[in-house]
Amino acid sequence: MKRSTATWAISAIVYLGIIIIGYSVYANMNPKAEVTDDHNSKNEHTDHKVSDMSEVTPKVAYANGITTVELKDKNNNAPELEVSHEKLMHLIVVSADLEEYHHFHPEEANKGIYQNKFDLADNSYKAFVDIKPKGLPYSVQPIEFHVGETHQKNSGNNLVVDKGFTKTINNQPVELKTTAFNVNKEITLNFDLKGAKPEQYLGALGHVVILDENAENFIHVHPVSNDQTVFKTEFTKPGVYKMWAEFKFGEQVNAYPFVIEVK
Repeated sequence: MKRSTATWAISAIVYLGIIIIGYSVYANMNPKAEVTDDHNSKNEHTDHKVSDMSEVTPKVAYANGITTVELKDKNNNAPELEVSHEKLMHLIVVSADLEEYHHFHPEEANKGIYQNKFDLADNSYKAFVDIKPKGLPYSVQPIEFHVGETHQKNSGNNLVVDKGFTKTINNQPVELKTTAFNVNKEITLNFDLKGAKPEQYLGALGHVVILDENAENFIHVHPVSNDQTVFKTEFTKPGVYKMWAEFKFGEQVNAYPFVIEVK
C-alpha cells in the first residue's frame, strides 16, 4: 500500500512538471496573450483625442461667401441630427489669432450637406461643428480652413490676459465675476449685466464658448438655470483661454470676449 501511494505521488509530480513545461512553451510562442490586459489598462490612462470615439466626421469648406459643412458617419452615410438649442447645427468659426468670432447655424441644403452664407475676410480659420447626431457618439474637434491666399498660423499664444473683466458692446456693459480660475475645479462664471435683461437666445439666456490659446480644446456652456446668467464649467489643463459670452438684447446678439488664465 505504501509503495502504491509513493508511485502515485511521483506520477503526479511528473505530470505537473509536464503541464508547467508545456504552458511555458505555449507562452513563449504566443507572447501577445500575456500583454493584452496591460495594453488595455494603458489605453485607459493615455490622453487620446476624444475624436477617436466619434462616429461622425465633418468636413468644412468655404467658397464664394458660402461655408459648407459635409457630414459622414463611419459607413459613409449622412447622419440624422437632433435639434440642440433650437438648431440642428451650431458652427463656431474663429480666426487664427482668435480675434474674429462667429456663431453660425448652417441649414441643410442636401442630405448631409449644410450651408451658411456669410462673407469671411481673407484669413486662416478654425471651425467647430457642434451637433448632436442621433444614436451616434460625437465630439467637437477643430477643423482648419483658409479664405483667400492667407495662411496664417494660429497665434493664440500671444493672447494677453485681461486685467479687468468688464466689457461693453453696443453700449451694453457686461462684467464677468468669479473667484479664481483653478484647474480641475468647478468654476462658476457669473455675468453681471448691469440691470439689463437679456432675451432668450437659442433656448437659453446666454451661451459661453471657450477655447484654449491654440484653439484646440472646445467648451460650450449653457446657464445653470432659465433665469440666471450663471454658468459652471471645469478646466482640465492650466493655460490661457479665450471665452465669448453671448447675450441677446433686442434684435442684437453681443459676443463679449474675455481672456483668462487657468492655474
